[in-house]
Amino acid sequence: MSSEDLRRSIMAALARLRHPVSGRDLVAGGHVQNLEVDEKGAARFQFLLRPEDPGDLVKEARAAVEAIDGVTSVKINVQLPQMTPSGGGGRQGGLQPGSVPAPTPQPGVLSGVRHVIAVSSGKGGVGKSMVAANVAAAFAQRGHRVGLMDADIYGPNIPLMFGVQRRPSVTGEKGKELIEPLEAHGVKLMSLGFLLEEDQPAIMRGPLISGILKQFLEQVDWGDLDVMVVDMPPGTGDAQLSLVQTIDLDGAVMVTTPQQVATGDVRRGIRMFERVNTRVLGIVENMSGMACPHCAEVVDVFGSGGGEKLAAEMDVPFLGRVPLDPAVASAGDAGAPTVISAPRSAAAAALDAIVATLEEKLGAGAA
Repeated sequence: MSSEDLRRSIMAALARLRHPVSGRDLVAGGHVQNLEVDEKGAARFQFLLRPEDPGDLVKEARAAVEAIDGVTSVKINVQLPQMTPSGGGGRQGGLQPGSVPAPTPQPGVLSGVRHVIAVSSGKGGVGKSMVAANVAAAFAQRGHRVGLMDADIYGPNIPLMFGVQRRPSVTGEKGKELIEPLEAHGVKLMSLGFLLEEDQPAIMRGPLISGILKQFLEQVDWGDLDVMVVDMPPGTGDAQLSLVQTIDLDGAVMVTTPQQVATGDVRRGIRMFERVNTRVLGIVENMSGMACPHCAEVVDVFGSGGGEKLAAEMDVPFLGRVPLDPAVASAGDAGAPTVISAPRSAAAAALDAIVATLEEKLGAGAA
């Protein structure tokens, strides 16, 4: 069977599948797009999955295509519907929108915040929260009014990194109460870690996570800020989508370690932000080599160059390398970001240089 004949068979099979709500077939309903079949029988297509669609639709489509004689493999790229343009082009002094329509931020959310940066990663354990904490602290040291929102619901480490374990207070009239963010090292802070007991796990599903983030955005008295840094959870799930659907981000900073197992996950994270029209401000390569304290020889514990190579491949800026430095671990445990507790360390110098680049990209003048 020729690839064109196989393509027609696949389209016919998909047209026999019906949407359980609308009753329309998947082809007529616009779910199946850009179907390609090569001479070896490998099929690939995009599947538009709207919020009201059952997730089983994709599984049914895959099964229908795989059942066709001559199909050797099936690759489905699930697409989210494009969001409505906001028309505003970003926050005050923000970045220019990309070629994809921008999300519509909810009116009044973070109205006093000039710039919002998400710090994200494809996987855990790469030092994302460390970078977020130091970026926030370095912005504060440069004279900016800064907030740091810990959106990593399952691993809220910001309280420990800033040495704050108090519970926030609530102010305002009944029905109009606002949570007062805590403050340390010149940074306003909010984290689920402030609301849980020290060893209490956060056991919750996606909708509850979205609700918590919404509360942190709308019911915390952030006041007027030049920069808000959001420490995202690893991956490409509910928290990321909830954030970009609620506020207008200036961009995302992606954190990786040099090895391929980390950069591969960051690649997927970059694609996710691109699809929701969030600019990737750049990639930070963390744990990039360690200088021996005895001979000063640099040892590439996790390899080298992976972050810079990924940045070139994905056509996004490379913000810099942060070396593997014992001062970073000590600072995190001691409750003071490295740029404050060890300002002369190699890691602090690298982090401050990264913030200088971000400051230039945002056009963020001193407060």
